[in-house]
Amino acid sequence: MDRQKRVCAVHDISCVGRCSLTVVLPIISAAGADCGILPTAVLSTHTGGFENFTYRDLTDDIRPISAHWQNLGLEFDALYSGFLGSFAQIDIVGELFDDFKRPDNIILVDPVMADNGQLYKIYSPEMAAGMAKLCGKADIIIPNITEACFMVNETYEQGPYSEAYVLNLLKKLADLGPKQVVLTGVNFDEENLGAAVYEAGADGFSYVHAKQIDGYFHGTGDVFGSALLAGLLNGKTLAESAQIACDFVHKSIEFTLNLNQEPRYGVAFELALPFLMEKLGLLT
Repeated sequence: MDRQKRVCAVHDISCVGRCSLTVVLPIISAAGADCGILPTAVLSTHTGGFENFTYRDLTDDIRPISAHWQNLGLEFDALYSGFLGSFAQIDIVGELFDDFKRPDNIILVDPVMADNGQLYKIYSPEMAAGMAKLCGKADIIIPNITEACFMVNETYEQGPYSEAYVLNLLKKLADLGPKQVVLTGVNFDEENLGAAVYEAGADGFSYVHAKQIDGYFHGTGDVFGSALLAGLLNGKTLAESAQIACDFVHKSIEFTLNLNQEPRYGVAFELALPFLMEKLGLLT
């Protein structure tokens, strides 16, 4: 390694409940990168499984932070966005991408806004349309099935899925503009759960997966996305990175279950970090 790679992570801070920046920052740091953060909002907890959480919108802070970084001459090997705190942030983050895009860096968008057929509490159909526009500026997008359906106006279905249903979603997502699409939450049977990996213009896709574990575990999308980016930053292909991310999520859930932790507090990814580093070839 001739220099340490630098990442800009554009996510919210949920102070309790492992997701967003409290997941992204340690995973990308463990993968050997310098991870800068641009918080989009601060919440006392994440919005799933908790009531009466506090919420502070940081929309007004994003442009001044970006301007300061530009004055410093900062460059990023990857920009990775997730949960956005307001409709206005969609265009503002798009500007951030324009300002820091280079021919050789990665813009990765996780359009965090929905799951299980439903939009999250602060999101609207208008925000879903805006998120689709933001995905057009990305090199890679990593929506789940629900988010994909909202962005391309398809009917949400529960799995197991047919290959035709998944391929249709992948092609329509690629039509938004990204070169590569990783569609998460894909299963073709009751035994496995994973992601479909697609290159724009292709006639088919590859599928990565791990054994399905029953239950709903908060924050696993952020764990997956962070591990996928970690793989890319360490020279892995997109499909290899997606498989590593699947395995890392699976290992994190196993630790969580073994410790009998409450799922709403997120998965015990910290205990699985040595597994991830080994998969990335960082442990000798």
